[in-house]
Amino acid sequence: MSEATQSRFADLGLDAGEICAKKPERILLVEPSYKAKYPPLGLMKISTYHKRSGDQVFFHKGTRAEIRDQGWDIIYIATMFTYHWRSVIDTIKFYQRQKGTARIVVGGILASLLPDPLEVETGIRPHVGLWHDVDRLPPDYRLFDGSYQYPVSDASIGYTTRGCIRRCPFCAVPRLEPEFVPYIPLAPQIDPSKRDLILLDNNVLASSEFPRIIDDIRKHGFVRGAKFNGRLRRVDFNQGVDARLLSEDHIRLLSTTAIHPLRIAFDHIDLKDTYIRKIRLAAKYGITRLSNYVLYNYDDTPEDFYQRLRINVELNEELGLSIFSFPMRYVPLDAKERGYIDNPHWTKEQLRGIQCILHATRGVVGPRMQFFEKAFGRNEGEFKHIIERPEDEIFYRERMLPFVHYVD
Repeated sequence: MSEATQSRFADLGLDAGEICAKKPERILLVEPSYKAKYPPLGLMKISTYHKRSGDQVFFHKGTRAEIRDQGWDIIYIATMFTYHWRSVIDTIKFYQRQKGTARIVVGGILASLLPDPLEVETGIRPHVGLWHDVDRLPPDYRLFDGSYQYPVSDASIGYTTRGCIRRCPFCAVPRLEPEFVPYIPLAPQIDPSKRDLILLDNNVLASSEFPRIIDDIRKHGFVRGAKFNGRLRRVDFNQGVDARLLSEDHIRLLSTTAIHPLRIAFDHIDLKDTYIRKIRLAAKYGITRLSNYVLYNYDDTPEDFYQRLRINVELNEELGLSIFSFPMRYVPLDAKERGYIDNPHWTKEQLRGIQCILHATRGVVGPRMQFFEKAFGRNEGEFKHIIERPEDEIFYRERMLPFVHYVD
């Protein structure tokens, strides 16, 4: 083996001698059957790791006895949110009943946040946090060919940073990625056959290398107005950017890329002035497609939740933008289901009322005032009155008495 080949293996954290000496293994990668918009990036990188070692790698979504009992050497099981607990545990136990001696490895978000309960339930000690030897490997975009189609399939997916400088108590990132890494090369993560680019950075604006990151994005063809196979390309910092750090220089640089949408978190009403100022800057630089995450049921009230939603609609009307809001109900980091969370500011009925409205809007708050007021009310009092009504009255309010015109 040449020194260059040995060096390439070393760069990947792999021992070239062990790879050449070992017998190829049969590897099964499993994602439980919960709904997922994006493919499991961790499994895609594990696939690269094993394929470069000469192993045979297969992927399966969910459980199937014919797949389970094919004599695997290692079965990797991914996990996502903690409220997928039942699905994850059932999947692990299903593969533990294999007709073979495969070693089962469990990792991911749920496994990292609930390692002790998972071990008690299954007898398996999961991998906690990032697998550093694998995390910097390029994803295997061919892993799902012919096996499973994810809703988002025409995008390269990756990170240009890791971690976050914040320590928000409602966020899992400090536990999953405790070290902030300011720059990760983009090139190995790009699939040139895919149109879009989805970046999962948790706080990219905290990086001193942000101009370099933008240069990387542009060098790979994701410039403003760029097309791929006749369709506009899109760059999406999917986890959102931090309004407190977002400067005019940041927005100017972002505006030179195919950013669509620009996502900005609006988690608390105290950020109102900062948030509005940054939306105006985005409009100044021609960024008209925006999205924001609106956390609720943490330390907010129904009134200020309504205010945050309405602010976006008012900015749309004033500036000619398209801001789509995505309300996100707070779920504790150790929650095994998405049930009611005791909160002095919210009632169970109010939270259920919001879910009824969002069910009708498919989880999105649109940009137009007429639709917003019809769905959420014309003021805070009307909003509270709507979300406190029985479910049928919320879903079919036009058939009921005209309580929608209630004013506090």
